[in-house]
Amino acid sequence: MLKQSFLLISFLFLSLSHLYSQDEIVMEINGNKVTKSEFLQIYLKNNDDPKFDKASLDEYMELFKKFKLKVAEAEALGYDTVPKLKRELEGYRKQLALPYLIDSTENRAMVTQSYERLKTEVRASHILMRLKPNASAADTSKAYLRLMELRERIVNGEDFALVAKSKNSSEDPSVVTNGGDLGFFTAFQMLYPFEEVAYTTKVGETSLPFRTKYGYHILKVTDRRPARGTMKCAHLMVSSPAESSSEETASAEKKISEIYELLVDSLTDEKWKNYVAKYSDDPSSNRKSGELPIFGSGTSQRMVPVFEDAAFSIKEDGAISEPVKTDYGYHIIRRIEWNDLKPFDKMEKELQKRVNKDERSKKTQDVFVAKLKNRYGFMESEVQYKKWFVENLDSSFFIGNWTADKLKVDQVMFSIGERKYRQTDFAKFLRKSFRTGRGKDFETIVDTQYKEWVKQGVLAYEEAMLESKYPDYKALVQEYHDGIILYEIMSDKVWNKAVKDTTGLKSYYDIQKTKYMWPQRIEATVYICGSAEVSEKVFKMLKKKKNNSRVILEEINEESELNLDVKMNKYVQSSTAFLKGKSFVEGRNEGYEFEDKYYVVDVNKMLPEMPKELSEIKGAVISDYQNHLESYWMKELVEKYPIKVYDEVLYNLGADE
Repeated sequence: MLKQSFLLISFLFLSLSHLYSQDEIVMEINGNKVTKSEFLQIYLKNNDDPKFDKASLDEYMELFKKFKLKVAEAEALGYDTVPKLKRELEGYRKQLALPYLIDSTENRAMVTQSYERLKTEVRASHILMRLKPNASAADTSKAYLRLMELRERIVNGEDFALVAKSKNSSEDPSVVTNGGDLGFFTAFQMLYPFEEVAYTTKVGETSLPFRTKYGYHILKVTDRRPARGTMKCAHLMVSSPAESSSEETASAEKKISEIYELLVDSLTDEKWKNYVAKYSDDPSSNRKSGELPIFGSGTSQRMVPVFEDAAFSIKEDGAISEPVKTDYGYHIIRRIEWNDLKPFDKMEKELQKRVNKDERSKKTQDVFVAKLKNRYGFMESEVQYKKWFVENLDSSFFIGNWTADKLKVDQVMFSIGERKYRQTDFAKFLRKSFRTGRGKDFETIVDTQYKEWVKQGVLAYEEAMLESKYPDYKALVQEYHDGIILYEIMSDKVWNKAVKDTTGLKSYYDIQKTKYMWPQRIEATVYICGSAEVSEKVFKMLKKKKNNSRVILEEINEESELNLDVKMNKYVQSSTAFLKGKSFVEGRNEGYEFEDKYYVVDVNKMLPEMPKELSEIKGAVISDYQNHLESYWMKELVEKYPIKVYDEVLYNLGADE
């Protein structure tokens, strides 16, 4: 995530100079010129409310200079020639090229199709026979025929779930609990080949076997319904996994019921937030009021069916459901916001991006390849040139040792534009793809790999011209180039150096430790009581030393899990709301009320003001040390690379706006 964020940050400062052939110069760094229009484009791009006063322009120019200095140093040190970084950039280049290597007409049709599918949710059950992508013909045939046998049983009236669970049937691990039922789903929530079959099979019918990257499937569509929209909700969960004992399950059910009765009696936002923080066992959400990712039509997020059904049955924002049982435990769900499917014009750009990243893009790419062949005069040579490979492949191919040494001549197998692809090129391609051929005959291997080689060659021909044809693509590639080397040099010079240089970090901490002080604290066990009566009982029990927190908790909560909660910590009294302004002594302190709760504080020790240990504050110290290293490094770069800013051009930027 850090690297992705840094790449995005670096985009703020990158060149759009291809748009301009002649321009005033606003800055020079190490002899490289930055034009007024380039700087202005960047400035406008990254300021929603751009200001052209001297202070604003100076502030932005300082950031821009730092960026340019770091990039200049990275290039001077040869970071852009490091093989690992070159491979990384090439990977990004391939990704960035994808939207330019598809058929626009077919792509638009896919976008429209995906939106239409978002209007309807399909419920289906499936049976899976796992197959590796490079499975042999024999294994592929075996899986297909086995699924045909299972399909025949279903078509003849046997229950789908029973067939799915039967011996030598579905290899999806979840079949044990769901009988193959996947619940309702919509576009983008399944692999595209799976989605395609589901949406083109009628309710009640069972499909023929079809292939995805996981293997062969058959599916039965059991229901359809209009899309329910998207749901943003929160939950409070009391954990009770499937393997819980009956006593544990009963205790969890009792606890969730008590919480529900207290919530439904007088629900407020603050009460919900407090109860989630106090009682929810979901660590991923209990610190954010129980909020969950948005799920429903068109999202990539799905919940278990019983949870989704309960959430969508809540009639208004802010309301809660009765306790709901899932395999994870008991949930109280609170609806935050429901939204219907947005109009097409509001979703088109988002759908376009998702289609481009989805398997559907491969379908549009095949159409695009056919058009490129016509556009650039694709020509294929005699079939015997391909036949040579069928006749000369041997078992060494499957372990990556085969060579084309027997090839007497190097004939052209296909050409596109002025580029010719020869037999030796295909031999190299085959050698790299030896793992995909296991279990297949040589004719199938050669035919399959030849088609893929041709496709890649045609796309590569077009890709090589993208930068000259599309300035936006060229600029985007440059952005990634600079972002990658900038991230790498910052890692070496600042981020990783601060982490690895333990001696320097310790020395920095020793010098600066007075910046990292604990104020006065109390080390205490805090008993949070549900009533004044409970707090009085806790106070009395604390008189006996044998009554530790575990003993007290068990006795007080014998009738209700909500009577008492216990927390042990070192508290900063001045910044802890329920302790602020109170006077405490070591030992037990009489209970008091704060915000409808009752507190009994048993103080173990009064802690004076003291420096925080490096282990306690290491993250903050590392961050400060990184800033220190960067500041020192920037001073070196300023001396190393001369910078000249043309103030009269800079301060005149807003004149034409």
